[in-house]
Amino acid sequence: MLENLSMNLDTVFTFKTFGLLIVLVALETVLSADNAVALAALVQDIKDPKLQQRALNWGLIIAFLLRISLLFTATWVIQFWQFELGGALYLIWLSGKHFWNYFNSEAEEEIAESSNSNLAFGNIILMIAFTDLAFSLDSVTAAVAVSSRTWLVLTGCIIGIITLRFMAGLFVRWLAEFAYLLDAAYLTVFGVGVRLMFKAIVPDHVPPQWMMLTLIAALFVWGFSKRAVSINPDQT
Repeated sequence: MLENLSMNLDTVFTFKTFGLLIVLVALETVLSADNAVALAALVQDIKDPKLQQRALNWGLIIAFLLRISLLFTATWVIQFWQFELGGALYLIWLSGKHFWNYFNSEAEEEIAESSNSNLAFGNIILMIAFTDLAFSLDSVTAAVAVSSRTWLVLTGCIIGIITLRFMAGLFVRWLAEFAYLLDAAYLTVFGVGVRLMFKAIVPDHVPPQWMMLTLIAALFVWGFSKRAVSINPDQT
């Protein structure tokens, strides 16, 4: 009877652990949707598809190491609002830079032609890593709140970042197919940055998560609403 009871407890523990892992992976996936489109937007300055994939791979390897560091220091990091403020300012700067170039129509062609020289391959890799870190401030602290077992949160983080890599690869292709998706991506980055700033400065007035997810969903709907005009080589 004691053996049967022990087996049942082991089964319950296994199912509970598996359930927590599913929750952590789902949490990472949902919170990484906006992250994926932001990372895909960063590699648009690289014209060679192979270099795009390489930049994503190396950027996310560094991002994973930064996430691990954040994971082991999460309980310490959340005590300092300056980290969240720094992440918020970085995301707002990133989106602001995009729209500044977008509205500066006179220099738009020069910026497009010189984007590869202005943004070196290594710089884009670092931007991918730090953008993921800024987005991860919420998801890592949320994951730590779900489970106190470091190995379980770490497993969810590993699966989550693998999922993020595939999602970012999809968005790289979609950014070339849909006219508004790039602007929607940077508006998403701006929205996440503003929410993170509220969380750092006025935590009692942070917009709720459902409001942020609704905004991101609306931006995605707009982003996928129009296909980019493509020129058929047979018609030229």
